[in-house]
Amino acid sequence: GLCGKVIRAQMAHTLATFRGTVVHGFGRGSKELGIPTANLDEENVEKLPESVKQGIYHGWALVEGDVPRKAVMSVGWNPFYQNTKRSAEIHILHKFDKDFYDAGIRMLVTGYLRPEKNFPSLEALITAIHDDIAAASAALDDPALNALQHDAFFS
Repeated sequence: GLCGKVIRAQMAHTLATFRGTVVHGFGRGSKELGIPTANLDEENVEKLPESVKQGIYHGWALVEGDVPRKAVMSVGWNPFYQNTKRSAEIHILHKFDKDFYDAGIRMLVTGYLRPEKNFPSLEALITAIHDDIAAASAALDDPALNALQHDAFFS
């Protein structure tokens, strides 16, 4: 039936879903880059499916008490653990007026943007992040992906 078709279409556009807690990261996102990010607790990062490799993704993120919003997620290696553990941080495309450390966060990953890479300068990195944000926002305006902000995962 139609309902099954809709569910299959949504499944086709969802790479992964996960829940976590926002923890203090390395303080780099906001201070050096001017791009605040929510760092996921390592216990939940460890649970990320194998299909979520290093790189930059887009999707919908929900911070406890808010509504789902467009987001970019970076999955990489955690330098604090000599890059032996994965790390994940989410930049939500919304200006929040306060921090949400220790809040629950849910992320529905809808697509892959690019591999993680090193940049020759901070400026080059910041430019790439702004490009990622623009690409994520455009991708999430696609009707099939836009509909996922209403996914049952968030209710």
